[in-house]
Amino acid sequence: MLYNLLDFTVRGDHQGKLVVLEKNSGFPFDIKRVYYIWGTDKNVIRGKHAHKKLEQVIVCTSGSCDFILDDGNTRETVRLDNPSQGLYIKHNIWREFTNFSSDCVLMVLASEYYDESDYIRDYQMFLNETKKHSALMSSQIKKREKND
Repeated sequence: MLYNLLDFTVRGDHQGKLVVLEKNSGFPFDIKRVYYIWGTDKNVIRGKHAHKKLEQVIVCTSGSCDFILDDGNTRETVRLDNPSQGLYIKHNIWREFTNFSSDCVLMVLASEYYDESDYIRDYQMFLNETKKHSALMSSQIKKREKND
């Protein structure tokens, strides 16, 4: 699977809603960085990269947008439009996001501090890395089967 949707516990009533994200409380990693994105035109395509190590949970706190996720074999589109859900993306997944509503605000929670060397910004290079990784995994599985 290219992603998981995390359903957050919503607290509140007619006075308003609240979601709390805490370390060791159902969150998939320790949060080292938080940033948010807004004011993006509808047809802009953001992202266009993968990460070697970094994991992210992305929450659309307002409005909506589409995430296109790709692991080198499968490509899926996920619509974010619910502030009580987070899109969990592991490393080695190409991501692009587009189709922004005018009121779209995205909050990104990251497992690592910013590190430019963690980015793969060229899609062909991403595909090459994915093929190398798949070949290595296949080789390791064959070795284990041979030793069993």
